[in-house]
Amino acid sequence: MTGSAQSVQTVVVGAGVVGLAVARSLALSGREVIVLERANAIGMETSSRNSEVIHAGIYYPAGSLKARLCVAGKQALYRYCTEKEIAHQRTGKLIVAVDSAEVSTLERYYAQAAHNGVDDLRWLSAKDVLTFEPAVTAVRGLLSPSTGIIDSHEFMLSLQADVEAHGGLVALNTAVVRIAAKSHGFDLQCDSDGETRLRCQELVNAAGLHAPALAGGIDSVPAAFVPHAYLSKGHYFTLSGRSPFSRLVYPVANDQGLGVHVTLDLAGAARFGPDTEWVDTINYDFDESRRDGFVAAIRRYYPDLDPERLQPAYTGLRPKVAGPGEPPADFIVQGAAEHGVAGLVNLFGIESPGLTASLAIADLVRESL
Repeated sequence: MTGSAQSVQTVVVGAGVVGLAVARSLALSGREVIVLERANAIGMETSSRNSEVIHAGIYYPAGSLKARLCVAGKQALYRYCTEKEIAHQRTGKLIVAVDSAEVSTLERYYAQAAHNGVDDLRWLSAKDVLTFEPAVTAVRGLLSPSTGIIDSHEFMLSLQADVEAHGGLVALNTAVVRIAAKSHGFDLQCDSDGETRLRCQELVNAAGLHAPALAGGIDSVPAAFVPHAYLSKGHYFTLSGRSPFSRLVYPVANDQGLGVHVTLDLAGAARFGPDTEWVDTINYDFDESRRDGFVAAIRRYYPDLDPERLQPAYTGLRPKVAGPGEPPADFIVQGAAEHGVAGLVNLFGIESPGLTASLAIADLVRESL
């Protein structure tokens, strides 16, 4: 990737799960595609620091991109995992109300899910909840049978293999430092082992946490179309020993996200998270002092938690475009019809359910181009 300038039809910036899915879709459409990734491996940021959940599409506002692309993406993802034999499991999920005041929230979820085309939710009584998950205490619950888990790294490796099988290339250790929009498309200056210059007709900004900064550096993109980037940090704790859960368990959501919930890995081990901490810089340091907050949140639905079994796992950052106290923002898939720059698609605020929606996002980007 070093040396003289190269020309390629399409460049995708960012080799997270969404960037790789986009590159795959474009390569399958016959385009010549290069994916540029600043890190030394694929999926090193948001894509590898999340709950690895295949979401059903319950919570999101009707008609939003999150709702539409989550439901379509879930179906596409299950098909893809079956076809490619990628490790995944339809575990199902319980959403639980721990007191009567929270039941109305479950009722809203049930109605919202129906609006979004999720028609398989089932009401559970307190006795039903205990039957499904004996360790969980709740007054009512909803069962979401189409929620599942996935080996996200195996999925990303498969997407990369598809890109390369159709003539594409994933270039690691290649940070984009400058983009100029030209009459022919875009000139990119990259910093890898040496200075790299690329010329492309189409450019997809799938840089995740860095997407607003990347778009802000393109002179021809009006500043009004570049959202402010907010970083929401989440901690995860694992539960040592045997898991008492056989499904995912979620409390009702709060205004910061879906709350400290139980997820499982494909070996059946349980982990809790994420919490919410607004930060100003990208860092993945683990703050052990947040343990007490986890214990309090978890014990609302899992009262027998032994805090000594909680072990620090990892942290992740959500690439948000709405800040503290603001309503959650929808995905932003921004093409020439919005910002006026031909051949450019910006992806902003692709947080959860971005993993679930990735294949559907990719199809939407292809249509936008």
